Amino acid sequence: MLCHVVFNKPSLKGRALRYLAAREYSRFELEQKLKEHEEFDGELKAALDDLEAKGFISEARVVESTLNQKASKFGSARLLNTLKAKGIDAGAILDAAAQLRETEFDRAMEVWTRKFGEPYSSPSEYAKQARFLASRGFSGEVVGRVLRQSKTILTI
Repeated sequence: MLCHVVFNKPSLKGRALRYLAAREYSRFELEQKLKEHEEFDGELKAALDDLEAKGFISEARVVESTLNQKASKFGSARLLNTLKAKGIDAGAILDAAAQLRETEFDRAMEVWTRKFGEPYSSPSEYAKQARFLASRGFSGEVVGRVLRQSKTILTI
């Protein structure tokens, strides 16, 4: 006896909920992930509108989640670019920038301490440490402050 098992394709809303169960996604991210599964025009928009109305999609939670996960490793510039890539509203990004500005130096100092832990001993070491912090998204002013604090004066 043959048994035929028919699997129904999950709905767009079901797929979106599966993604949201794993982590917070912005509406833009969900649109990108789900647009290939849309069968007729407007279906995806309606599903996402419904999920947003019910509170399953929240831009504020995406911002909070992203900052909580990545702020200890990256500078403001990198974090703000991450939020832009997620399609977060400009107003929310400005609020996040203000929040990050307050802790930028302390976060940079923590990242520097974890990576290097001791002051630079040569100009090339200074450049290496500065490049590392800059690549993490910390501003030049903050990088300079961190390296100056780590070593008061480099004597050559």
